[in-house]
Amino acid sequence: MDTADIRKYQGRNTRGFLIHALFLALTLNFIDHNTVVPAMLAQAGGAAWHMGLLSAILVGGTKFMQLVFASMVVQFKQKKGALLIGIYLRTAALIALGLFIRFLGGEAPWKVWMIIAVMTVFSFSGAFANIAYTDIMGKVILPERRKRLIMTKQLISSIGVILSALLVKVILSNLGYPYNFSLLFLLAGALLLLATSGFWMLVEPAGVVPPILSRKEKVKQFWSVIRTDRNLRWYLLLINTTGVIISLLPFLLLYARAEGSVDGNLAGNFLLIQMAGALGANMVFTLFSKDQRYRSLMYLFVGTSTLIPIAALVLSGASQWYAAVFLLGGIAHTLNQIISSGVLIEISTDENRALYTGISGAGSVMQVVYPIVAGILITKIGFTAVFVLSAIYVSLGWFAARSISCFSKA
Repeated sequence: MDTADIRKYQGRNTRGFLIHALFLALTLNFIDHNTVVPAMLAQAGGAAWHMGLLSAILVGGTKFMQLVFASMVVQFKQKKGALLIGIYLRTAALIALGLFIRFLGGEAPWKVWMIIAVMTVFSFSGAFANIAYTDIMGKVILPERRKRLIMTKQLISSIGVILSALLVKVILSNLGYPYNFSLLFLLAGALLLLATSGFWMLVEPAGVVPPILSRKEKVKQFWSVIRTDRNLRWYLLLINTTGVIISLLPFLLLYARAEGSVDGNLAGNFLLIQMAGALGANMVFTLFSKDQRYRSLMYLFVGTSTLIPIAALVLSGASQWYAAVFLLGGIAHTLNQIISSGVLIEISTDENRALYTGISGAGSVMQVVYPIVAGILITKIGFTAVFVLSAIYVSLGWFAARSISCFSKA
């Protein structure tokens, strides 16, 4: 399939990605790891370090496992089959967890670990699917249409999550534990299954299968790419500094509960506000997205992420204003999704995109380490010290935002 053939299917492939984006948005809202999952884990008896571990798995672990799966997925001439396998595994995990929570009962350590185990399957199967997803998008969507697709996808996703956030609020407010969380996860599984309909629409050209390398050769190849590609190094710095803000977001609800300014029943409200921030940000970004440049978005990402932990400390005593922290969290989450996928696609090629996706996952070591360390440090030195240190650390991403040079001047 040449460029002319790829252009022929642009409309169909674009619709496929957008259909998936809508149903995925509805899905992830029911299992939001910044509000719903912390509230569920706390109800089951989980502590801050449990949340840190789970956040490491859901955010950093997913990225790290991409390197493990990259060498497997790259052997497929067409990646759609691998993509569907990963999504179906995620669906099975959500349904299994929904059924488990239904009969969970009260607090017990083993129940906390069961939740973490099932969510690990969900997370790692997502890593497997994401390798194929990124590779397919890079192949079937022409370069001049990629950023517009990513922005439109985020906009549609934000509209979808606003609708589902309203339903989440209703379910959490009107059903008691564990029936509320059970219903959320079962609905998430059903919606994720529907999301696969978009991928069945994709028309994907066959790729060239690279030779199978030994483990030593793979490690040598990875280091060679990192050493020779300056843009990749700066990209890794960005996701390892500012990118860890996504791992901090789940602690915001725990902090507010520890301060006594909010209770678990407000999780639905905070989720709705977070989604409102994401929608508003997407509308603005889509409106002003005229080219392929990302630098201004990266600067905004660094600034917003730095502000979040500081705002949490300042507003913790006023429950009516604390929701603003989740508004900023929604904006940061949107920026992270746009930048992490968009920049990676732009600095890679059709031939090395799966490899770059794997490297970016394995290179996201701080997204694994940070939430675990933060969860432990919170028990030792408190939320205030951890949040201040986090603000200083994420601000280091400014150097990467200034230095990535794969785009025209922005």
